[in-house]
Amino acid sequence: MKQKILFVCLGNICRSAVAEGILLHLIEKNKVDLLVDSAGTSNYHIGEAPDKRTILNAKKHQIDLSSLRARQFQLSDFENFDKIYVMDKSNLSNVLRLTNEPKHHAKVDLLLNLIHPGQNLEVPDPYYGGEQGFEDVFQMVYQSCEKIISENTSTI
Repeated sequence: MKQKILFVCLGNICRSAVAEGILLHLIEKNKVDLLVDSAGTSNYHIGEAPDKRTILNAKKHQIDLSSLRARQFQLSDFENFDKIYVMDKSNLSNVLRLTNEPKHHAKVDLLLNLIHPGQNLEVPDPYYGGEQGFEDVFQMVYQSCEKIISENTSTI
C-alpha cells in the first residue's frame, strides 16, 4: 500500500512547499510509490503559489514548484496521511493540539528527526531572511526527503 506523507509549516509557501516539491522530484527520479502533499497550520496563504524566493531557489536545483498551491491543515489529514512531518516546534504544537488521539499523535514528528534522530531540530523559517536562508532550508529538507526515499526503497 502506498505510504502517504504530509509536510506542514506555518503558511505552506516556503518550507513545507519545498519539501513537497523535493519529495515529488525524488519520487519520480527513484520510481518510488509514495503520495505527498503539504499544508500550513495558518490560513494566511490558502490558494497561493509558493513564495517567489522558494520557487527560484528550487529552480536552481531543477525542481519546479509552480503547480503547488497552499492549503490549510485539516483534521481529516490525520486520517488521510500515514506520516505528518512538521518543520518546527510551534507547528508541531499547533498540529498536536488539534487531536487527543494517540494514533494521530504517533503520526507526527519534526522533519529533521529523520536525519538527526531524537534531536528535535527545527527547519528555520527563511521568510524574513535572505537568499542563503532559502538555500540552507533546501539542503536540510533535501537530505530529509532522501531519507524518506531510502526508507521506502529498502523495503521492496
